[in-house]
Amino acid sequence: MHPADSPDSPWWRDAVIYQIYPRSWADADGDGVGDLPGITARLPYLVELGVDAIWLSPFYVSPMNDAGYDVADYRDVDPVFGTLSDADTLIAQAHHLGLKVVVDLVPNHTSSAHAWFQAALAAAPGSPERDRYIFRDGRGPHADLPPNNWRSVFGGEGWTRVTEPDGLPGQWYLHIFDSTQPDLNWENPLVRDEFDDILRFWLDAGVDGFRVDVAHGLVKAPGLPDFEGSMHLPDNPPGMHPPMWDQDGVHEIYRRWRGILEGYAVPGDTSADRILCAEAWVQPEERLARYVRPDEMHQAFNFEFLEAPWESPALREVIEESLRSNDAVGAPTTWVLSNHDVVRHASRLGLAPGPRPNGIGAQDPQPDAALGLRRARAATTLMLALPGGAYLYQGEELGLPEHTTMPDEVRQDPTFHRTKGTSEFALGRDGCRVPMPWTAQGPSLGFGPTARTWLPQPLSYAGYAVDQQVGRAESTLTLYRDLLAYRRKHRFGHGSLTWDERCSESVIAFRNASGDGTRTVLVVANLGAEDVPLPEGDVIISSGPLTQDGAIPTDTTVWVRLPGGTHAGQ
Repeated sequence: MHPADSPDSPWWRDAVIYQIYPRSWADADGDGVGDLPGITARLPYLVELGVDAIWLSPFYVSPMNDAGYDVADYRDVDPVFGTLSDADTLIAQAHHLGLKVVVDLVPNHTSSAHAWFQAALAAAPGSPERDRYIFRDGRGPHADLPPNNWRSVFGGEGWTRVTEPDGLPGQWYLHIFDSTQPDLNWENPLVRDEFDDILRFWLDAGVDGFRVDVAHGLVKAPGLPDFEGSMHLPDNPPGMHPPMWDQDGVHEIYRRWRGILEGYAVPGDTSADRILCAEAWVQPEERLARYVRPDEMHQAFNFEFLEAPWESPALREVIEESLRSNDAVGAPTTWVLSNHDVVRHASRLGLAPGPRPNGIGAQDPQPDAALGLRRARAATTLMLALPGGAYLYQGEELGLPEHTTMPDEVRQDPTFHRTKGTSEFALGRDGCRVPMPWTAQGPSLGFGPTARTWLPQPLSYAGYAVDQQVGRAESTLTLYRDLLAYRRKHRFGHGSLTWDERCSESVIAFRNASGDGTRTVLVVANLGAEDVPLPEGDVIISSGPLTQDGAIPTDTTVWVRLPGGTHAGQ
């Protein structure tokens, strides 16, 4: 169904990239917030894990109203994370260790503290300063109604009215997210020129690529029409296309950016390729594939895979459609199960079937921790056998669960504060952003030299700490290391995929084979309630113990090396 990739394909087509949330990775100075020196000190751990690159969430100058996704200066490091010199050191050390470095780019909006927005507030309606953002006159006889009915993704109105320099109520500005994150006007050539320069600034600093935040949101439909559907695009019925998302005009921007990155290419050396990865919550898969056409981005997160229920037919359909759509444009498929915006999959997969929650609190139905971890291990073992690339989120290699009992008074996600007491109420994303546990002992479980942590760690994290898992054959950390080592050695990311006759309503089974036919591995994931017979061949890896009689139990995935180079299957 999916042909093997060329053995000399560029690094990014099968890369495993590890997301670091800088606030929560490692704290070198003891202020309770992770920082760039902390990341640099822990890079050897990632080499041992076996990933190819790191992706850093924003570390730029910011008021931190949205944990750094509200950028006030794109060309400097916020003091809480360090300095530009620290960034240079991190990039250099990562490259020395053989790791690529991808950084976050936030082009849909700036912080309201950005110099551009402050200038816009001081300027008059219709001024060049305001044209860098989306300012509009209000509706109604007194212009006291928002320009349209758009909502914020974080809850509440998508518009805020400003007080003009003369002290009177004035125009409204659009913010698809928090009111401190005004949307940029990407129809303005000055905005496009500014981000061209930002790209070059960080490329000159040595970064290997950019993960583009809200890549589907930069361009809005002409006239900014009202919209009655969901702000989360995939939640809308087929054919209902929100005017703030996935407009065709975004592709011109990314073709322009691809040209900039190509200017840094080294002829004959694909290991030097710089890349773009789209965070684009777009459906169907054919629309998402438009972002990774040959002259646009290199990768796009496969969120349909992340959101798929733990059911064989649903997962098989997502895998098949994803590969087919991306193959049609010559792009790799980029798999993901967790990130800084969703409930960790070790908890999400332990919930009863139903809609994906935006955060879990102590009063909510609690995940089945054992079930969630067993399924998470099986899901990751399935994912890392698929052709293409993959992203891991910090701590998932430890089996970290969501913090589901965090006190409300310590929550910082603007989603929580904007929706509290409303019909849109959501706890938000703090539960998946808790600082890493490195050691079972110590005041912050090895996160830093003091007891300070910007979000509290649950007591259970001590049992998941790195030092409790190293060298233990049954640990989740060991499983990840083994999966990544075998995947890299045998180039699973470049392999072909064919469905196996064992596929059923409860089983996913496929063969990943090398292009030359010398290596075939059968992958079997049991998502049903009954044990599944173990195929003949050598078991390479199992996400969990087999049964006493050697069968594959429920919620378990195995890799089986088949004899010879057979490609039998459907």
